[in-house]
Amino acid sequence: MKTLIVYSSKTGNTKKLADAVAQMIAGEKTLCPVSEAPDPAGYDLVALGFWLQAGKPDPWAAEYLAGIGDKKLFLFATHGAAADSAHARNAIEIAKSLAPSAQIAGTFNCPGEVSPAHLEKARKKDSPPKWIDDAPAAVGHPDSGDIKQLAEKIQACLPGLIS
Repeated sequence: MKTLIVYSSKTGNTKKLADAVAQMIAGEKTLCPVSEAPDPAGYDLVALGFWLQAGKPDPWAAEYLAGIGDKKLFLFATHGAAADSAHARNAIEIAKSLAPSAQIAGTFNCPGEVSPAHLEKARKKDSPPKWIDDAPAAVGHPDSGDIKQLAEKIQACLPGLIS
């Protein structure tokens, strides 16, 4: 199987997951930032990672998702919210809707440490975002436990692909 692993990462959190996916997945694979991502046409599976901006995939990942077509797609994301939050679940649903013809093989999301500058900016808003209360718990994430959960999710969704 030929796998394309594409990521968009502002603070390094999503890149950390993308690197882990690249190490886990067996077979021929290409890992690249979304800004350098090739056309997915020659790949059997696309694993796309993104960070959240305003509760949805960042603009660069969103643009790439629109060109996925009917490929098998595994989505993964990092964010300042709790993994099981409505904020995180909604963002994954938006990502799926941006690639309406894709065959969604699975999804994974986990907290990612928010940069202090972004956190300060978010706190100063007249109406702070809902995820702001979860942000302290995201410090240090993604961590080894998150990577282990990612591996378990890939194994469950894409049996036989873990090397």
